[in-house]
Amino acid sequence: MSVAVALCLALAVLCAWTAALAFWRLPTPLERLHAVTFATIAGGAAVMLAAGLTDGLTPRTLKCAAIWLVTVPVGALLSHVTGHALHIRDGERR
Repeated sequence: MSVAVALCLALAVLCAWTAALAFWRLPTPLERLHAVTFATIAGGAAVMLAAGLTDGLTPRTLKCAAIWLVTVPVGALLSHVTGHALHIRDGERR
C-alpha cells in the first residue's frame, strides 16, 4: 500500500472519529445531523480517492465513485426529511 493511499484511509478514519465526537458533543438532534452528513461526504470522498489511487481508472473505481455520487444526494435528502420531522416533533411547524 502506498503512502498516499494510507493517508487517504487515515483521513477517512479521522473523519469518522471527528463525526462521532461531534455527534457525542452536540446538544440537539438537529445539530447532530451535521456530524452524520460530514462523515458521509468527507469519509466517502477519502475512501473514493483511496480507491482511485489504488486502481487507477477502472470499473471498480467508477463503481466507488457512482456509489458516493448517489450517497451524497440521498444523504442530503434524508437529513432534510429528518430535520423537518424534528421540527414537527418539537412543535415548530414551518
